[in-house]
Amino acid sequence: MELRHVRYFDAIAETLNFTRAAERLHVTQSTLSHQIKQMEDELGVALFDRSNKKIRMTEAGEILRTYMTPALEQIDRGVQALRGDAEFLSGTIRLGTTPSFNTRMVPLCVSTFLHHYPNIQVVVEELSGDMLARGISSGKLDLAVSYRPADGTGLWFEPLYNEELRLVVAASHPLAKRRRVRMVELHHVRMVLLPKEYLTRQLLDECFEAAGATPLVVAQLNSIWPMFELIRQTDLAGIFGETAVTPSSDLRAVPLEDPVPIRTPGLLWQKGATRSPTLKHFADIIRRAAGQIG
Repeated sequence: MELRHVRYFDAIAETLNFTRAAERLHVTQSTLSHQIKQMEDELGVALFDRSNKKIRMTEAGEILRTYMTPALEQIDRGVQALRGDAEFLSGTIRLGTTPSFNTRMVPLCVSTFLHHYPNIQVVVEELSGDMLARGISSGKLDLAVSYRPADGTGLWFEPLYNEELRLVVAASHPLAKRRRVRMVELHHVRMVLLPKEYLTRQLLDECFEAAGATPLVVAQLNSIWPMFELIRQTDLAGIFGETAVTPSSDLRAVPLEDPVPIRTPGLLWQKGATRSPTLKHFADIIRRAAGQIG
């Protein structure tokens, strides 16, 4: 078994998608498939279940990954240290994100990254989708967790997973005990939402229009935690992605339908920009966290 086999295996384990893994590794999909088949033949076990449309890791693959991924990270760190790469020891990563991902996922990823690179400074900016795209284009941001921008000129969008948006209300709200709520039922319901410049708000407005519903938006906030607190203390309802909602006794998250609001978050890069090893590692941490969600 060669090091390239380990890297190929790790890339597929993170993305669970041969096409995306091949793009990341800059190899053809057929080459990637052939190398993984060689690895499986050498080990005598199947590492991935390809029987359905969605690729899944086998039990053997999961066991192998628990040992190989940390080993691969140590190899990369050792090689970088021998090269005397200053960025390995110090520097700054400037990450942009929307409010939804800055509640749980981004802090978790930053924590994991700083565990490996304690001397790297991470600067996180919470912005709207348009502002994130401009920040990446101008070079003010190195990487962003966002949605596909309307104007993707000069940008590269890497989808991570699909996420349903949920209605969030206080436990005492009339809709709190519902199993599902149709979008049309939110007509004239008092709500707190993100401002209109946010892509999530634009998606919700489209869903409301398709359902023929006009909610009473009595508050607009550009930060998720204050929105949750406002919902706890009032009769207002809000709509958030699953990753933003932390389970609690005083809030209820109810699925929506007709239509189901779905968004696809991803990594936003500047095309052609140089990516340091530490930035690539940070992106891998985000992909791994997203893979556990999706």
